[in-house]
Amino acid sequence: MLKIGEFSKLSQLTVKALRFYEREGILAPSEVDPHTGYRLYTTSQLTDAAKVKSLRQLGLSVGEVKRILAGADAREMLQRKAAELRAEQVGIAVRISIIDHLLKEREMDYQVIEKTIPAVTVYYSETTLPSTMDKMRWIPQQGAEVRALNPELKCTEPPYEFVEYLDAEFREHDVRVRHSEAVVACGVESDNIKFRDIPEAKVLSLYHKGAYEEIGAAYAYIYQYAEDNGYEVAGLSRECYIDGIWSKDSVDEWLTEIQLPVK
Repeated sequence: MLKIGEFSKLSQLTVKALRFYEREGILAPSEVDPHTGYRLYTTSQLTDAAKVKSLRQLGLSVGEVKRILAGADAREMLQRKAAELRAEQVGIAVRISIIDHLLKEREMDYQVIEKTIPAVTVYYSETTLPSTMDKMRWIPQQGAEVRALNPELKCTEPPYEFVEYLDAEFREHDVRVRHSEAVVACGVESDNIKFRDIPEAKVLSLYHKGAYEEIGAAYAYIYQYAEDNGYEVAGLSRECYIDGIWSKDSVDEWLTEIQLPVK
């Protein structure tokens, strides 16, 4: 018979681990001396100890180990654990890829994050503008028309408003745009104002600080980031205006979020 210390050395399980496995009913001593309380193990239990240690090193929970020792199908549990580990492996590879992408940049002016935009109801309108800069004159007009049609209609909290560019290619003039703003419910429509439900979307997001004329660099960065990290673009990019001429005196303080739907 082996005392717990001796068994610990031979099994390469700590005394603390052996006491824990005893409490969990996984690996109990063969005998407990009624006078001294010493726990005694047999050499044949070293095989059981090795099996427990092996299963735990594979990441199986105490409960799973207990079920296997009780006769459950180990193959099914190991297949499930292998699937979990493969999923973790993919996640780790993605994070490494993102870190490598950031390390290659001499200046990390932009920080891209992945986030989920919940499903929302929006009012929207579409038009063709002489240039992209005209959107800041046109957008407030849409809000005024919605309020006139629906005096009681409320926007969501927090607010969510964005512009999408509908042309298949970049255009300096005659730019087709769609403006959307999230509201709590559909309302009265007009020839110009419509309502629609937008499904939940996974997006890459970055913030551009400064003039709108310089936002092209941010678009180039986020699209390159998506390509480098294995994302597939799944919709039109969205421009969300956080701060602008209405809230900041300096153009250097204007803040725009670009959201790129991906999958």
